[in-house]
Amino acid sequence: STKTKKTKDPMADPIHQFQIQPLPGLDFGEVTLPLVGTVHLAVTNSHLAMTVAFGLVILFLSLVTAKAQVVPGRMQAAGEALFGMIDDLAESIIGPEGKSLFPFIFTIFTFILAMNVLGLFLSFTATSQLAVTATFALLTIGLVLIIGFAKHGLGFFKLFVPSGVPWPVLFLVVPIEFVSFLLRPITLALRLFGNMLGGHVALKVFAGFIIALGGLAASGGLGYLGIPGAALSLGMVVGLTALEFLVAFLQAFVFAVLTCVYLNDVVNLGHGH
Repeated sequence: STKTKKTKDPMADPIHQFQIQPLPGLDFGEVTLPLVGTVHLAVTNSHLAMTVAFGLVILFLSLVTAKAQVVPGRMQAAGEALFGMIDDLAESIIGPEGKSLFPFIFTIFTFILAMNVLGLFLSFTATSQLAVTATFALLTIGLVLIIGFAKHGLGFFKLFVPSGVPWPVLFLVVPIEFVSFLLRPITLALRLFGNMLGGHVALKVFAGFIIALGGLAASGGLGYLGIPGAALSLGMVVGLTALEFLVAFLQAFVFAVLTCVYLNDVVNLGHGH
């Protein structure tokens, strides 16, 4: 007897949208590189999404600065609002030295925001990949370590010794502070990754309900009972889409806020430690 295998429709799978796939004609297979070894070389949808997001950021900032006017237009006003928001954020959390760190914070914010928003229009969201969010988290913590040791040397380890704590309690507090510091890049990466992943999965699930219940209603008879469910699912998709635009901005902003907080810990080390 022969068994027929049911092929699962990838478009109905809510996780399929997060799979990294080579672009047609840009999969070069196994390639041997000097000092690296044999790697699978390909240009993927993840590369494309990040490149397009980067290009949009550059284009937006170029348009903002190309025709700067005393009385700003809509584009210039939007750009100045973003610039001013992150500038005020960095200065209010870090202090005067936040000015010198503004370029890094603004770059992180705009790049993550562009990838988040772009993912609502494409079938792939770069920030739904843990490898991408982890890279941003490691860049942030790496800068924290560089500034900490460059500015304070071994005094950087005062970060783990809060001021005003009785010395017997330090045996408990110092390990907690150290572990908390090690968890910072993990929480940075997981927060952004989890929010973008969860929102897009929910959208895909409710969109699947629309198709399934709509197909049931098309069969007639009792199938018409699926119409209210399809209408409700459509409303959920519209509502979740609006919410996802807000989440896209908030997650980029939260990442920028936490970046400022972590940088403040080493820039102003000794003030409160």
